[in-house]
Amino acid sequence: MSPHHPPWFDPALPPRDACVLPCLIDKWAKAKPDAHFIAFESGARWTWQEARTMAVRTASALKARGIGRGDTVLAWLPNSEAMVRAWFGANYLGAILVPINTSYRRRLLEHVVATSRAKLMIAHPKLVDRLADVARGELTSIIVDAPSVDAPVLDLKTEPISALDGEVVDTFEAPQLWDTQMVIFTSGTTGASKGVLAAYLHLWTTGQITYGYTRPDDCMLINLPMYHVGGTSSMMAAVSAGASVALYDGFSTQNFWSQIREHNATTISGLIGAMTTFLAKTEPHESDRDNPLRICTLAPINDQTTALSQRFDFDYLSGFNMTELSCPLITDVNERTASSCGRPRSGVQCRLVDDHDIEVPCGKIGELVVRSDRPWDLFSGYLGNPEATATAWRNGWFHSGDLMRQDERGNFFFVDRKKDAIRRRGENISSIEVEVDVAAYPAVREVAAYGVTNPDGEEDVMIAVAPRAGQSIDPAALIAFLTDRMAHFMVPRYVRVEQELPKTTTNKIQKTELRAQGIGPGTWDRDAAGIRVKRDKL
Repeated sequence: MSPHHPPWFDPALPPRDACVLPCLIDKWAKAKPDAHFIAFESGARWTWQEARTMAVRTASALKARGIGRGDTVLAWLPNSEAMVRAWFGANYLGAILVPINTSYRRRLLEHVVATSRAKLMIAHPKLVDRLADVARGELTSIIVDAPSVDAPVLDLKTEPISALDGEVVDTFEAPQLWDTQMVIFTSGTTGASKGVLAAYLHLWTTGQITYGYTRPDDCMLINLPMYHVGGTSSMMAAVSAGASVALYDGFSTQNFWSQIREHNATTISGLIGAMTTFLAKTEPHESDRDNPLRICTLAPINDQTTALSQRFDFDYLSGFNMTELSCPLITDVNERTASSCGRPRSGVQCRLVDDHDIEVPCGKIGELVVRSDRPWDLFSGYLGNPEATATAWRNGWFHSGDLMRQDERGNFFFVDRKKDAIRRRGENISSIEVEVDVAAYPAVREVAAYGVTNPDGEEDVMIAVAPRAGQSIDPAALIAFLTDRMAHFMVPRYVRVEQELPKTTTNKIQKTELRAQGIGPGTWDRDAAGIRVKRDKL
């Protein structure tokens, strides 16, 4: 079956100047220096020339602090001026940005810091106290996004954000398209979070496929975080097109449409899962179609999203991606095939295979495997984890861990995750990481974490726990214990307490049985108990 060819994507290998971030910033700063580029939630605004000046200034400051080409720089920041400076400045220098999920703490945070081997971090002031709970690896310096600092952060050399405003050294050589631009940590399917090595061409291609409809006269509202590939690839698409950006820290249920209208935003970084559900549930109004939004990428496709696009008068497309890939499946604009992830795009090959990598017949369920026709379109490996890289790349194909089926028209449909990842509101959650933290609770003898479908059709985290002899488990107390240890999106919603968990003959917990039993009458529900675990607002 012939590949699907989005009209805006050229599968030929692009030149460096067309896809490497510093080259693109230089291009627009020269072509339209005084044109508006980006508006921040704080009210700050940059032209293209100001964005370039900020990037070069930051690169110069990083270089003065011993950071060089190929070194990693940690950015523990929400969407903000500091995050954009950290990203653009690191890339101008030829350094590799490592953004950290702002919800991370303790073990997850420690793992990222250690794996990155970074010596310098740029961080939000409300996050730095969490560093006291972790080993800091090779980290020696921290720049805090604050006008001043009253005292050092632990034993680290500590400076305020003004440290990035030093003398400009404007002699930086642009990276190559195969150089690593960023390391994005993703939980994948099993084990500890893995640092995905993303080359410049990888992130640029992801943006071109997913948001390649972006035009120079567009304004893209980006509310997905820069530590997710959706946030980084949408920014790359906007910069590539020379479009303007309105950058916000998260999706706002109260202000979404007012933000769209304020910035005359014609496209956005995505409508995913709960976002579309919320918008669909709002009361219809006569002004619904009076908005500038013309097109967006959303998931999943269903009757609700089709009705949503008609109600608010915008076009849409959908697809399938994971951080390691560059959106190998993409739909037509305004595709109406419910639940379709799209068809393989030009430039990649996709198959569904069995456990022995043998392709399954059309209509049968198999694991999605992918390979690219050109180099550097897919990830370059997992940072410091050659074993996981080798496991993912078998027989010349990247193994996604996702089970799908394909219809006779070539559409792919997601069926289930082959292993034990849980996907909650756009976040991939490793069940093993949840289980490690739950097992640290003194009364827990054994635990299984898995995903279940809640009454709204979204996946939530559920745990089944068995108590130690002579002890009992209070679900509310367990959740209070976990809230201080976990990212907010990992904290289980459902808790099932059993004296024994179902096991196989080899004494392995049967998660498939627990998952099939779902949310039973004896399941404790955090939401029903009125316990809300929210993302820290920075």
